Amino acid sequence: MTETLFIRLGSQAHDTIHWLVVAGTSGNAQEIIASGELKGAQQLNELTSKADKRQVKILVPSCDVLLKSLKVPAKSSRAMRLATPYMLEDSLAEDVEQLFFAYADLASDNLGNNCFTAIVSHKQMQLWLSWLAEADIETDSILPEVLAMPLTSDAWSAIALGDIDQAQVIVRQKLWQGFTVDANAWQFQCQAFATQSENAESNEQAESVLIEAYSPLVHSEQCNINTMPEELPLALMAMNYGSQLAQFNLLQGQYKIKENRSQTGRQWMWVAGVAMFALLLSLGHKSAQLWQLNTEQDRVEQNIIASYKKAFPKTKRVRISTIKSQLNRELALLGGVGDRQGFLAMLAKLQPAFAKVPALKPESVKFDGKRQELRIQATAKDYQAFEQFSVALATANLIVKQGSQSNQGDQVSGSFSISNKGNTNSTKQRSNNKKSTTKQRSKNSNKDAS
Repeated sequence: MTETLFIRLGSQAHDTIHWLVVAGTSGNAQEIIASGELKGAQQLNELTSKADKRQVKILVPSCDVLLKSLKVPAKSSRAMRLATPYMLEDSLAEDVEQLFFAYADLASDNLGNNCFTAIVSHKQMQLWLSWLAEADIETDSILPEVLAMPLTSDAWSAIALGDIDQAQVIVRQKLWQGFTVDANAWQFQCQAFATQSENAESNEQAESVLIEAYSPLVHSEQCNINTMPEELPLALMAMNYGSQLAQFNLLQGQYKIKENRSQTGRQWMWVAGVAMFALLLSLGHKSAQLWQLNTEQDRVEQNIIASYKKAFPKTKRVRISTIKSQLNRELALLGGVGDRQGFLAMLAKLQPAFAKVPALKPESVKFDGKRQELRIQATAKDYQAFEQFSVALATANLIVKQGSQSNQGDQVSGSFSISNKGNTNSTKQRSNNKKSTTKQRSKNSNKDAS
C-alpha cells in the first residue's frame, strides 16, 4: 500500500498545523493510519520521520491564496500569462512584483474565462518552503485547501477546521472558486448568504445557495445548509486531493522542485561516476601503451629494412609486408633455401671445422649455386692450420680442394673449394647422361645417312 502524509500548514509560524497519514486501499478507499496537530511550525521536525519513505502532500490556507478566473485575449498561453498580472493589477492589494502567479491548465468555462490563476505573495511562499526545509521535509506538491474539497454542480461544500479559538471554515464554491474564513467571519458570511436567498424570490437573477456541511457549522436558520456525514477535515481533503485538479500545483515556475534522486540513486550515480573514471583512465593507459607499441614497431621495421638493404644493396624497394618472401627469394639465389646441400646447410657443416681450428680466419665466402661449391679465402699464422682445417672438413663428409697458399710476412693466406660428395656424383652423372645423349644422336644421324 502507498502511504501519504498530508500536512496543512498555517499562515503564521504560531498557527496550528494539522497532519494525517493515510494508506490507499483497493477501490480508491483510504485507511487512516495516524493523525494529529502541531502547535506551530517550530514542531514540524516531529513529522520528519513520518515523511521519510512516504509521499508528502502539502495543503495551505486558501485565505492566503486568491483564485481568479478571467478572460484574456491572447493567442498563446505564454502571452496570456505575461498579460494576466497587469490585467489584475488594479484589483490586487499588493504590487504584482511582490506576488506569485500560478496557473491551472483548464478548459474555458461557460462564461468564456480561459485563464485560471492562483495568486499568493512571494513572502508567504518562501515562508512555507522555509518551514519545510528546516524540518527536512521534501514535497513535490502544494495545493490550496479549497481545491481539495468535494465539488458538486448544484451546491457548495464546507467544513470547519481547528479548535474554537482558531477555527476556520473552508468553503468550495466552484471548480476554481472558494475561500477560507475565520469562524467569527463565517457567521456574517452566512447571514449574507441567507439575505441572498430571501431575495431570490423577488430577483430572478439571484440564486439560492445550498451548502453541504461536512461538520457542524454555526449558521442562521435562514441559511440553506444540508448536513453531510461528518468527516475529519484532512481525511475529506485526502479523498478529494487532485480529483478535479490533479495537474495543478503551486510549485511551478521559479518554485518548481527539481527532481531529487533517492539516496540509493545518488550512491549508484557515485559508483557509476567512479566506474566511468576508471574506464577512462584504463582507456588512456591502453592508448599510451598502443602508441608506444606503434612507435616501437615503426622503429623495428625501419631497422629491418635498413638491415635488408645492407645485406642486399641492389634492392631498390623493400616492403615490410613482403620482406619475408623477398628474403627467401634472395637466399634461394644464394643456394636453395630448404635444400640440405644448399648454402646454409654447408655453412652449418663448416662450423665444427672452424671451431677445431680457431687459428684459421675466413676473409671472404662465396657460393656457386650452379656447382654447389663454396669458396673460402682465409688467413692463418702457419701452413699447419690449413692442413688441420682440410682434415676437419673431410671428416664432415665434404670434398676439399686447397688452392694456392702464400706467405705474407707473419701470416699465411690461402683458399679452399668445398663441396658435398653427393654433388660430385650428381655432376658426373649429369655429364655421363649428356655424353650418352650425344652418342645416341650421332648413331641416329648415321642411320639416316645410310
